[in-house]
Amino acid sequence: MQFDELKKLYDLPFFDLIQRSRKVHEANWPENEVQLCTLLSIKTGGCSEDCSYCAQSARYTTEVGAERLMEKCDIMERAKEALDNGSTRFCMGAAWKGVRDGTKRFDQVLDIVESVSELGMEVCTTLGELGEVEAQKLKEAGVTAYNHNIDTSPEHYKNIVSTHTFQDRLNTLRHVQDAGMSVCSGGILGLGETTDDRIKMLEILSNFNPQPESVPINSLVPIPGTPLAESQGVDSFEVVRMIAIARIAIPKAKVRLSAGRKQMSEELQTLCFFAGANSIFYGDKLLTTGNPQSQADLNLLKKLGLEPQKPNRGQDSPEAEDTRPREPALA
Repeated sequence: MQFDELKKLYDLPFFDLIQRSRKVHEANWPENEVQLCTLLSIKTGGCSEDCSYCAQSARYTTEVGAERLMEKCDIMERAKEALDNGSTRFCMGAAWKGVRDGTKRFDQVLDIVESVSELGMEVCTTLGELGEVEAQKLKEAGVTAYNHNIDTSPEHYKNIVSTHTFQDRLNTLRHVQDAGMSVCSGGILGLGETTDDRIKMLEILSNFNPQPESVPINSLVPIPGTPLAESQGVDSFEVVRMIAIARIAIPKAKVRLSAGRKQMSEELQTLCFFAGANSIFYGDKLLTTGNPQSQADLNLLKKLGLEPQKPNRGQDSPEAEDTRPREPALA
């Protein structure tokens, strides 16, 4: 969808917008299911990047210290716990600028991915920038989806990160899709962006070919010591609007209610589910911030009559649409 179309959606009266998004959701996701994902930071802190929202940057003084890559046995223990607790996707994140083929740490990650994939869950990784070779090897090791958020609009991106460009993000996502992995990419609300920045972010995601398989909608959790520590929270209705527009613009994606959910009431989360969210990070912690406890999540889903979605280990990246002009049919 194009910016003007998305802006018209955004400007609709609130109830009109969520009624439209609900219809799209029911047409594409008729089952009352929510994907439960567990996110584990397998290498925390000490990152060379300067993302102004991130506690893991070595450039800022935060409570998050630099740690080594977790031992494989510890990661496997956490993955098995996630499986036993009902998660269907296990996402492993590492605070690196990127990974390179032939390095010890990349070989270690590939070995970990192969073992986690044998548990039967979908496997997601977020390791920073990827080249073509690295993307293909992750796919072969068993990664089903790769997370690499574009965060905001291209125009605003340079205001929050200087150590890489928006185009760098797009290049990695292209390599992910070319390797046959699904793209998990979304944005962060509360980075000092305008409404237009948020809409442009969704415009770009909706015009990926193929569209992303997952779209996380994050609300900034301000971290003391980072440049955005004093940022104001995001209005609740803004979050719901972005969930609704993401559902309409990217109808077949899992729209994930991500960071910031700990600060949301059950009623607000319910409104987000109604507007089109059908995926959550599940467990007590995200990469460096808190998350609602697992039992509280299960209790809420039970109240709403929602079931955990089954894993789809065989998934490939969605097929690209053929946008070439077609010859007119003969009479």
